[in-house]
Amino acid sequence: MSTNRDYYEILGLKKGATAAEIKSAYRKMALKFHPDRNKEKDAEEKFKEINEAYQVLSNDQKKAAYDQFGHAAFDPASGMGGNPFAGGAQTGPFTWSYQTGAGSGGNPFEGMDFNDPFEIFESFFGGGFAGNARRRPRYSLTISFMDAVNGAEKEVEIEGKKRTIKIPAGADDGTRLRFDDFELSFSVRPDDYFKREGNDLYVDQHISYTLAVLGGEVNVKTLDGTLKLKVRAGTQSHTLVRLRNEGVKRIQGNGRGDLYVRLVVTVPPKVNKEQKKLLEQLKELENA
Repeated sequence: MSTNRDYYEILGLKKGATAAEIKSAYRKMALKFHPDRNKEKDAEEKFKEINEAYQVLSNDQKKAAYDQFGHAAFDPASGMGGNPFAGGAQTGPFTWSYQTGAGSGGNPFEGMDFNDPFEIFESFFGGGFAGNARRRPRYSLTISFMDAVNGAEKEVEIEGKKRTIKIPAGADDGTRLRFDDFELSFSVRPDDYFKREGNDLYVDQHISYTLAVLGGEVNVKTLDGTLKLKVRAGTQSHTLVRLRNEGVKRIQGNGRGDLYVRLVVTVPPKVNKEQKKLLEQLKELENA
């Protein structure tokens, strides 16, 4: 199957649309015309067109060829290229195989509250995609912040059976594990010190006025212990310092996020007589 309609027109887009716009349009159109949801006579044909358009426009190389030559870029008779769908099934999310690679458009349902694209249809049609999947019972487990970022093993009782659950390092609020007969999602308790945004961490480090003015070092707590952080002379309050690779381990892929240290200058609520005298002398010098 190959349509002669303009791929951008099929997705309701203009030429030059961004990758994010293409993904967003595809999600909306695919849901609208999916045959299990839309009973119109031509819904299935439109659904195929939508997937065909997305496969080309979500791939950087195919999109560039299409933008320059149109459908002729994939017409073997033109000598310019071949069938963009040769060698396998379409790569829309409805045949998703959890594979990504260079030039891939990626999962267009990324960022939505689904572990895989088929779950979006479970929410509409109830009971899985094309009858091949069944709904698993879902449970939630509350874990500490440190167990989430460092990983841990927990013994839980589910459906009357004791099970050992391995929490992967880098788990976050809403991370879901799928087992043969159930699914488990995590609810992570917040930490008093670390504030998490994705794989990055943010902390407030209070420093004295004199340290901010004169510079020096301060010990900063990290996930792995403490680090000495150099404070430059003349540091302003709420200056943000980035410590690379001191954040949370990426649950998928290698490496870690970063740790951002916000240096907050602390003003003492009270000073003794000697301190007050010195501050007054400093004030006189500043006004001189």
